[in-house]
Amino acid sequence: MAVMPKKSYDVYESPLVARNASREMAELFSPRRRILTWRGLWVALAEAERELGLPITAKQISQMRRALGDIDFAAAAKYEKKLRHDVMAHVHIFGDAAPAAKGIIHLGATSAFVVDNADLIIMREAMHMIRDWLANVIDVLAAFAKTHRSLPTLAFTHFQPAQLTTVGKRAALWCYEFIMDLERLEFEIGRLKFRGATGTTGTCASFLELFNGDARKVARLNQLVARKMDFHDTYAVTGQTYSRKVDAAAVSVLAGIAASVHKFANDIRLLAHLKEIEEPFERGQVGSSAMAYKRNPMRCERATGLARFVMSLADSPNQTAAEQWFERTLDDSANKRLSIPETFLATDGMLMIVTDVAGGLVVYPKVIESRIRAELPFIASENILMAAVKAGGDRQELHERIRKHAQAAARQVKQHGKANDLIERLTGDPAFAKVEIEAVLDPKKYIGLASQQTSDFIKAQVTPIRRKHRAALGKNPELHV
Repeated sequence: MAVMPKKSYDVYESPLVARNASREMAELFSPRRRILTWRGLWVALAEAERELGLPITAKQISQMRRALGDIDFAAAAKYEKKLRHDVMAHVHIFGDAAPAAKGIIHLGATSAFVVDNADLIIMREAMHMIRDWLANVIDVLAAFAKTHRSLPTLAFTHFQPAQLTTVGKRAALWCYEFIMDLERLEFEIGRLKFRGATGTTGTCASFLELFNGDARKVARLNQLVARKMDFHDTYAVTGQTYSRKVDAAAVSVLAGIAASVHKFANDIRLLAHLKEIEEPFERGQVGSSAMAYKRNPMRCERATGLARFVMSLADSPNQTAAEQWFERTLDDSANKRLSIPETFLATDGMLMIVTDVAGGLVVYPKVIESRIRAELPFIASENILMAAVKAGGDRQELHERIRKHAQAAARQVKQHGKANDLIERLTGDPAFAKVEIEAVLDPKKYIGLASQQTSDFIKAQVTPIRRKHRAALGKNPELHV
């Protein structure tokens, strides 16, 4: 077996592999996995053809099986340089490794038989990996939401102070978007099919010739090969390739996941600025080369950058699908070799980051409480108004008094940088003397059903996911940097 070259610092290395994606995802899209999958398809094709009566011997198949992992990439490169055709290069080196089968490898097939079917096999496995990371993200976010479901916090609309919510309810919002992504991903996994063995332009002409015009055997061949590769169905019709809309749909799901990651990571970055919640920060971690005091949210920043990259790639497979002339053109190949692996690698990397961050979020309740105290007098003003009316006051007169006091308090905050003194102003106003203002200022009076909504959400939405994907939970994301 050929030895893979050592790491080189003299040629470009993709950061997706070096710094972001898991080893498992990087190996899935490796040249070795790709060619091993091609060879598995050639064996499955030969076995099915033999079962249907073609003169292929058990010895030939046995030799192919023994040679599956014997891939001489250096020899393949020499063949490809001569032939200018990667599939035929690997047909030749597989034949060299299994000489008894040399004459029947790739029998009746077109290049798309191995290339497209292998892409579908690898993409399906990649989707399963992404599904597992999504399940872990949902699990850890739900755990965080449960822990903090009753902790009041200032909510923001337009990034301006609004009514209160809870830290847990906000986490439930993040979590639910990832649940929607998981639902979309599982839908795409469920409808992913096999291209099959349908010949050069999808008409099965070559296989019809091999089986002397027996259309039933041709159909049976397609079914057999699909089942050997663990697919239960094939696409209803194909040209030389499966429709590139399949790739577009897969990448669209990944772009949706990227949007959820971007939203989560940006919110954590904003919360870090507010000093309310931070991503985990390790003991020896350096936040800035110049400013030693800094604790930059570098993981969430990296996740945001990866998410932006995935979203930017989402349009490429659609353009490829639109550009396929008639039964196919080869301009899809170079694009697919970039857009499909890289979207999966980047998505894998950013979900590992989210799992890591969500599992180690640091909450600062005192800062959260301080911000609530600064804004709660304004938020509570309507409740204070209602209490004063119940105590016998005139609603319109009381409203005007609160309005004037609130504007004066706002000037203190905005123009003079002082604390919000609205409560002191109201307490000193005889019109509110009968109101127990401190009792009105309990933050939990302003979170509505947030705590119960969070608990209900976890029970209804997260528990079934945990049950269904329990074997995948507890993955430990090992971040490279």
